[in-house]
Amino acid sequence: MKGTQTSARRLLRTIKTGLKSLTNQKSRVTMRARRGALPDFIIVGAQRAGTTSLYSYLVQHPQILYASEKEVHYFDINYERGMDWYRNHFPIAKPGNQSFITGEASPYYLFHPHCPERIRKAVPDVKIIALLRNPAKRAISHYFHEVTLGWERLSIQEALRKEDERIGPELAKMRQDPLYHSPAYQHFSYQKRGLYLEQIRSYLNVFDPGKVLVLEAEDLFSRPETALGDVYRFLGVDPNFVPRDLRQRNKGNYTEKVSEATYEYLTDYFRPHNEQLSKHLKRSFNWQ
Repeated sequence: MKGTQTSARRLLRTIKTGLKSLTNQKSRVTMRARRGALPDFIIVGAQRAGTTSLYSYLVQHPQILYASEKEVHYFDINYERGMDWYRNHFPIAKPGNQSFITGEASPYYLFHPHCPERIRKAVPDVKIIALLRNPAKRAISHYFHEVTLGWERLSIQEALRKEDERIGPELAKMRQDPLYHSPAYQHFSYQKRGLYLEQIRSYLNVFDPGKVLVLEAEDLFSRPETALGDVYRFLGVDPNFVPRDLRQRNKGNYTEKVSEATYEYLTDYFRPHNEQLSKHLKRSFNWQ
C-alpha cells in the first residue's frame, strides 16, 4: 500500500511538472507572438513632479493608448527580464498601422545612471519627456512619500544630512555592476534627484535634442491646456484635444510640514543648480 501511494505521488509530481512546463512554454510563445508595440514616448521623470497626472492626461487622447501599467520600470529595475517582457506591456503592434501611439512613464528613469543608454539602444527613435518641478518642493514631497511607504525613518533634517553617506557608495556599486539594484539610491535621493541639469544632459548626450521635451510641472498645472498642446505637438498628435479629466493625481506639497529653515536650506542648495539649468536650456524656471 505504501509503495502504491509513493508511486501515485511520483506520478502526480510528474504530471504537475509537465503541466507547468507546458504552461511556461505557452506563455513564452504567446509573448513572442503578441509582439507589443515599442513605446513612441517615455516620460522619464522626475519623481514627485506630476508624472502620474501627465500620463493620465495623455492617455485620454484618442490617438494615445495605455501601456498595461503607467510605470513599467524596465530600463531601471527590470532590465534583466528582456525586451519580450517589455514589449508585452504595450498594445499589439499592427504592421503599417500609424493610427495610434503608446508610451509609459517610469520616473526613476531620469535619475538611474544606466537608463539613457539602455533606452537609446532599445528604442532609438523614442521621444523623451522630462517633467521637472521646483526641486526644493520635490525633495520635501519625496521625503514624505518615502515616510508614507515605510522606507524612511529618519527626520527630514537627518535624512538630508546623511544623503551622500547613504547613496554615494550605492552609486559606485551600480556603476560597477549594471544590474545591481539599490533601494537606498532609489528611495533616499532627495537632493541628488533635484540636480536636473546633469540628468537632462545624460539624455541629450545620447538623443537628438529634438527628441527631448523638458516640461515644467508648475506650467502643466497652472495652464494645463497650453502645456498639453505643446506635448501633443511634440508627440505628433492632434494638439487641440482637451482631456475631460484634468484633476491633479498624487498631489502632495508638504512644505507646511517642514520648518522654514529647512525649506530655505533646500532653496539655497538648489539655487546655483537651477541657474545652471536655466542657462543651459536657455529658459527660465520660476522656482522660488
